[in-house]
Amino acid sequence: MLAIIGGSGLSQLSDLEATQRKVVRTPYGEPSGPLTYGKLRGSEIVFLARHGYGHTIPPHQVNYQANIWALKDAGVEAVVSVASVGGIRHDLGPGTLLVPEQIIDYTWGRRSTFFDGGDTPVTHIDFTRPYSDALRDRILRAARDCGEALLDGGVYAATQGPRLESAAEINRLERDGAEVVGMTGMPEAALAREVGLQYAAISVVANYAAGRAESTQAVPLERIEAVLDEAMRRVRRIIEALVES
Repeated sequence: MLAIIGGSGLSQLSDLEATQRKVVRTPYGEPSGPLTYGKLRGSEIVFLARHGYGHTIPPHQVNYQANIWALKDAGVEAVVSVASVGGIRHDLGPGTLLVPEQIIDYTWGRRSTFFDGGDTPVTHIDFTRPYSDALRDRILRAARDCGEALLDGGVYAATQGPRLESAAEINRLERDGAEVVGMTGMPEAALAREVGLQYAAISVVANYAAGRAESTQAVPLERIEAVLDEAMRRVRRIIEALVES
């Protein structure tokens, strides 16, 4: 079964025929909200709003452990994360969709592993390729099938938030090799790997990152909602094609 974790701009799947909303408890506390079970184009999926269904949970306070554990416990095998990002690379302007292939973690203080001591043996996961190649390929193929432009590749920088970055911080991220910047990619990707879930992401560029193009002096926050509204319509088409594949 496939799960969709929706971020900013995607707090629900409008075409999902919901059959059940289930409040769950996990050993790591409560997830961001109820798991919404339903059918999309005839396929069973689970949807979870990462920031809560009222978009009230900031990136650094999301219970990533509980979210991933709840999905695994529900029988999910693959997770597609949808999240808005800022474009660092000059050609990644607002409205661009991409499937990143690498990630750099700049977050701190988040509960980032299920193997955190106590009676749990020390466990090291391989994170050379942080996203599932098989799931990435499925997403890219779905985009081609429905005629939506979706770029293959990119390095995602995960920052702490909830504030946006300074221009100097974006310069640093660019020197490190980052091409887009967001706040929720980690530890979500690593936790999914720890419990054996296929995991891939669709990054939606909501704005140029600080100091870039139209964000040279300030990020135009007033334009982001309109960009996301249009871009998420395209993301929904890709997800619909994905579940049909």
